[in-house]
Amino acid sequence: MKIPFLSFSNSNKLIKSEIIKAFEAFFDSEWYVLGEKVKGFEAEYSSYNNVKYCVGISNGLDALHIALLALGIGEGDEVIIPSNTYIATALAISYVGAIPVFVEPNLDTYNIDPKKIEAWITSKTKAIMPVHLYGQACEMEAIMDIAKKHGLKVIEDNAQAQGATFNNKMTGSWGDINGTSFYPGKNLGALGDAGAVTTNNEELAKKATILRNYGSEKKYFNSIIGHNMRLDECQAAFLSVKLKYLNEWTLQRQEIANWYYDALKDIPGVILPITAMNATHVYHQFVIRTQNRDRLQEYLTSNGIGTLIHYPIPPHLQEAYQFLGYKKGDFKIAEEIADTCLSLPIWPGIREEEIHLIGKIIRNFYS
Repeated sequence: MKIPFLSFSNSNKLIKSEIIKAFEAFFDSEWYVLGEKVKGFEAEYSSYNNVKYCVGISNGLDALHIALLALGIGEGDEVIIPSNTYIATALAISYVGAIPVFVEPNLDTYNIDPKKIEAWITSKTKAIMPVHLYGQACEMEAIMDIAKKHGLKVIEDNAQAQGATFNNKMTGSWGDINGTSFYPGKNLGALGDAGAVTTNNEELAKKATILRNYGSEKKYFNSIIGHNMRLDECQAAFLSVKLKYLNEWTLQRQEIANWYYDALKDIPGVILPITAMNATHVYHQFVIRTQNRDRLQEYLTSNGIGTLIHYPIPPHLQEAYQFLGYKKGDFKIAEEIADTCLSLPIWPGIREEEIHLIGKIIRNFYS
């Protein structure tokens, strides 16, 4: 039996007729950029995320970029991020001329460790950008307390955790302004690139709306130097369809994770994900760790099981960030995660017997 790392077959089958109707309505509307479909999805997603405002953006990286610009963060400023995030988190900071400052994660949860943040705050620090990695909410109350104490802004990178909560409050609703991605593989994924900014601040929402559209609030009148970073009208229509199923798909992911916990329990050398107290996990990825990661991945591949590594090289060791002067060993926790993590298949529709087969193959490897 072959089990792919990711499959859209089951979810696509469920929504296919609605997606076709949504496309036909978009096509027949003869309005293809920043129309009623975008407005509708923005209203729906802001309601889902328990925020006042949602601004549709072209993709998740652009959403973080717009969020930073809206806050006025720029040349020479410092923004604190986790040392084990996807490169997009750092790239957005670089785009505005600011400097990413890496802080180690908690090895149990993989999310930025609030206890380590204050040691990295300087007079140049302007914001903290927590990343809800793999689908688990960061410890947001502690992060917000630190930000308030030091007069910093908070920008959540919510690309992997739509629907997760900390202390019953949604990720993407804590920060001053937040960015999320609707890349197809995300828990709420478009059928192409898409993203959004969320905020409860009317002024920041207005800035983001102007920045995404050439710096223009009124056609042909440009008040600032802006960008072409608009959510596509067609993708907005598709996202409105898929948003209705997100809670159902989240419950499926959580059930699949429970199957994994059962199938993989008590295997010496396999470290399972841990969820922080008061946090929920929507399992964008199910990530295990093992010192035998590369050999295990090869073994799973040879048995027809797809896997991925999220992420094999931490940002501070990427060639693009050599200019920051970091070397191997500077962020040992991030490097340990990069060297030992392995993401297993998790997607709506995968069956319990498939998860237990994966567990059996992993158990065989270690026996």
